[in-house]
Amino acid sequence: MAKTQVEYAMEGIVTRQMIEIGEKEGIDPQLVQKRISEGRIVVPLNINRTCSAVGIGMGLTTKINASIGTSTDIADIDAEVEKAIAAEEAGADTLMELSVGGDLDKIRKEVLAAVSLPVGNVPLYQAFSEAGRKYGDPNKLDEEMLFDLIERQCEDGMSFMAIHCGINLYTIERLEKQGYRYGGLVSKGGASMVAWMKKNRKENPLYEKFDRVVSILKKYDVVLSLGNGLRAGSIADSFDRAMIQELLINCELAEEGRKMGCQMMVEGPGHVPMDEIEANIILQKRMSNYAPYYMLGPLPTDIGAAYDHVVAAIGAAQSARYGADLVCYITPAEHLALPNKADVIEGVKVAKLAAHIGDLGKYPERTKPRDIAMSKARRDLDWEGQFKNALFPADALKIRNDRSPSCDDKVCTMCGEFCANRASNAIFEGTLAGSVKA
Repeated sequence: MAKTQVEYAMEGIVTRQMIEIGEKEGIDPQLVQKRISEGRIVVPLNINRTCSAVGIGMGLTTKINASIGTSTDIADIDAEVEKAIAAEEAGADTLMELSVGGDLDKIRKEVLAAVSLPVGNVPLYQAFSEAGRKYGDPNKLDEEMLFDLIERQCEDGMSFMAIHCGINLYTIERLEKQGYRYGGLVSKGGASMVAWMKKNRKENPLYEKFDRVVSILKKYDVVLSLGNGLRAGSIADSFDRAMIQELLINCELAEEGRKMGCQMMVEGPGHVPMDEIEANIILQKRMSNYAPYYMLGPLPTDIGAAYDHVVAAIGAAQSARYGADLVCYITPAEHLALPNKADVIEGVKVAKLAAHIGDLGKYPERTKPRDIAMSKARRDLDWEGQFKNALFPADALKIRNDRSPSCDDKVCTMCGEFCANRASNAIFEGTLAGSVKA
């Protein structure tokens, strides 16, 4: 059996992927190797599929995940493939294929074939969908069917999997004793697993047989992303006992899985008020020995429907600043409808801006020079320089061309003849009478 990135790293071997990540990030590949061996960096990949090398974790820039997938109402394979391609072109670092409607095996394979990004998924979605179709009741899901499905999806080439191992009977007891929640359960996989456990009066097989889960993913060198099935769906539920209990278990499992030779990542936390974001990340990092943290959001308010991509960007910038490693984008359609292609593009771009803002605080020496170059280009009315340094140059150029000035092409139509930089440049260059240099 081929070795995993963790196993290579523990032996002091620097792999091709580690070298590529080091070159992209501008850091020593041996530092990448060291942090993979410590469980502080992961590289989502799969021995059955070639994909771009993406490093997630300590000392690396914050990465962006885009999620796509059909629903039981809308199951258009061509549309999902189109969204996957659009997400990659917009700058997503990873992709999650989260379909629950239609031919799930076919959708997964077509998405994998369409992009070069590492692609992840949530196995419970297909497991409960297939159990519902086969038995008329998703709660009749058979354990062997679940594990077989995880293996089948790994064989297809998934690079990371969000698997809900941290939900167990003790976690559910915490949820019940606290009197449920303001926001309920908002994870499809988490809610389905809780329902299965309650109906069958059994422990979660993904927790009970964690070593089996790890052995399957390790076989393909797939990252096990410990799913956040009890994440808060309301800022009023943030840091409740159920959420913290699941986080505690996931952090313990992250360390156990790494010792077994599997790449591990922890997910969280959903809706979190602004003043709790830093504490959430500190808690996860300390309890997991600094395992990579995959942030779902977070959304610092609950009332941003139609603009939740902006809400999430505010939370994501804070998260990136305080140490989050991978941020899952939110689209304008969040909480309202299945995202379309335009929603996906908007979600990726807003999330990338948020990640850069966070990285300015986290790694200023590597990120701030671009902002300074943009500032100088604006000062000097250097439009070519401005487009070169913009995160989304094509979008900026389109707006500029749509509303270009009629006389002086050095200025823009916002200020026109009253351009502050044109006037101040003339003053400080000593070209105007009464200049400060005179």
